[in-house]
Parts: sequence; structure tokens; C-alpha cells
Amino acid sequence: MSETTTVSVKILDKEYQVSCRHDEVDALTASARYLDQQMRQIRESGKVFGLDRIAVMTALNLANELLQKRNTADGVQREAEVMVRHLTDRITEALAEHKQLGF
Repeated sequence: MSETTTVSVKILDKEYQVSCRHDEVDALTASARYLDQQMRQIRESGKVFGLDRIAVMTALNLANELLQKRNTADGVQREAEVMVRHLTDRITEALAEHKQLGF
């Protein structure tokens, strides 16, 4: 099991200490930068006031983004499964035909 380390991240000019595994440091800092960027965009829009409201709006936007990507991925997976079934059927037919011809 990998040891943990404490990483300092800044979100909306506030510093947070977060523990994570050594091999997750880069992903954590990238996530913190992305979160900071998204929260700044909402704050700069001038339509949402208060850190808690900015955080909730950002969380809703990120959840929506995640669900859209998940739905897209599910659609791609279903399409790939159909293609694999189609190819499997064609291979099975070709093998059966090959067998009937006596090769």
C-alpha cells in the first residue's frame, strides 16, 4: 500500500491541506486547479454571491458535466458492443461457410 502525503492546494485564495497517496499528488493538484478555475468563473459572473453558494453551483455544474460524459461513454460502449456482436456473427457465418466448403 502506498504511503500518504499532505498536499497544499489553493482554491479561491484559500489554502487547504489534503492528504493523498504519493501517486495521486498530480491528479489532486490538477483537480484543485480545475475546481479553482470553475469557482472563479462562477464568482466572476457576478450572479452568485457567497462562498457556499459558489461551491454549490460549481458542484452542480461539475456533477452535470460528469453525468453528460458518463452518458456519452455509455452510448459509445453500447455502440461498441453492437459492433462486436455484428462482427462475431459475421466471423461465425464465415467459419461455417468455410467448413461447408471443406477447407
